Amino acid sequence: MSVRNGDGEEVAVAIVTYKFTGYGPAARSSVKIGDRNAPLGGEILGITHVDATVRNPAHRAKAWTGSFLVDTGAVDSLVPRPHLEAIGLRPTGQRVYVTADGREVALDVTVGELEIMGELSGGVIAFGDEGAEPLLGVTALESAGIEVDPRSQRLKRLPAVRLRGFRRR
Repeated sequence: MSVRNGDGEEVAVAIVTYKFTGYGPAARSSVKIGDRNAPLGGEILGITHVDATVRNPAHRAKAWTGSFLVDTGAVDSLVPRPHLEAIGLRPTGQRVYVTADGREVALDVTVGELEIMGELSGGVIAFGDEGAEPLLGVTALESAGIEVDPRSQRLKRLPAVRLRGFRRR
């Protein structure tokens, strides 16, 4: 994925893990980016796409469906800005992401509903440039009870959604 920085230059971005540093409109977080293309155990993993629907939680009839690149190295999801604005989603904050070459890029973010393989999830969605490939981050996948099978590179439903610390009384 690429975005334009403050100087108008196109830079590569990968959305991976982040350290949350606060709440509210002024809150910012930072992201540490590893080399997404680095071979894992000497193998380059396959590419998985899935159709997913983004909904405006305040107006659920407003939705956009598209083909998303499943990025298990990404925490957040990313959708081109025009699609998010068309369904009435507006930025609620920003997150700072570090590009593969070490530069920081601030992207607008919002919270939206995501439907993946018929399962509902919610999560942070970054506003990408027009024409950017939509990315589906691991938080949305796990919240929906879906994971990527590392051998087949196919999505599969978990037998149950993990809920740590839950105890029945």
